[in-house]
Amino acid sequence: MQDGDPVFFRETSDTDFRQTDPQALLTILDNVDALIYVADMDTHEMLFMNDYGRRVWGDPGARKCWAVLQGRDGPCPFCTNPQLVDEQDQPTEPLVWEFRNEANGRWYQCRDQAIRWPDGRLVRLEIATDITERREMEEALRAERERADALAREDELTGLNNRRAFFEAAEKLLARARRSDQPLSLVQFDLDWFKQINDEHGHEAGDRLLSHIGQLIGNCVREGDVAARIGGEEFVLLLPDTDQEEARTLANRLRQSLSGSSVACRDATVSVSASFGVSSLIPADDGIDDLMARADRALYRAKRAGRDCVYG
Repeated sequence: MQDGDPVFFRETSDTDFRQTDPQALLTILDNVDALIYVADMDTHEMLFMNDYGRRVWGDPGARKCWAVLQGRDGPCPFCTNPQLVDEQDQPTEPLVWEFRNEANGRWYQCRDQAIRWPDGRLVRLEIATDITERREMEEALRAERERADALAREDELTGLNNRRAFFEAAEKLLARARRSDQPLSLVQFDLDWFKQINDEHGHEAGDRLLSHIGQLIGNCVREGDVAARIGGEEFVLLLPDTDQEEARTLANRLRQSLSGSSVACRDATVSVSASFGVSSLIPADDGIDDLMARADRALYRAKRAGRDCVYG
């Protein structure tokens, strides 16, 4: 740098900065749109808070940082002080983290650092920027993604899993059953004469019937079971920790619920029955398709036997 360069381009040493007018430094800190505070790392006594902090939390006085900032009666369980010094009690690199303030419910990104106070003691310097709007936007986007993902896996008419969601869940349950050597059973069924119902009463009646069946299935299965509509009138249940006899019992209970129910559509009352096939996991099965193939063959035996029954 040449002697003729403007003074505001000159480099400033640390010594020069420490000799800066304290009032000028306070003016700078008080005009930062973020909380800046200093607290003793041993006693937690507040030593400094800028104007932004005083506007939000009030005058700290000589109170503890946990009382001023969080409204607590004792130290915060999430205090980062231990992470700001090494084993020799020397300051480490700054820690940047995010948290939700207990007192006002707002989100902050914090930059915490241990520094030496003029009297030599270790103090905590924190700069906390309000990121509530950003976090709320992120949460809204996350919720929207989850909702869209759920819709992509849900059958619109019945509220059950769709074919895609079923096969994703089936692979996980199959792997779990093999790891734990626990039974896994599958119930496959489709509605009897459903095309005839659509032809005689219209698709509105068919849709109402499918929606009704979705509710019946939801009432029959347990938490952890996977129920799905995999085709027009085709349904499947995957039942972890369930042997074939238990699966047949559930299938018969569901069959009876279907046969004993009906839905009203315009001037007609529409009812339906279903044919069921049941299979259980065996060591020779390569995948979920093997269970479905055996259940499908049992289902068609039920249809040939007169429908409205359970085989397998």
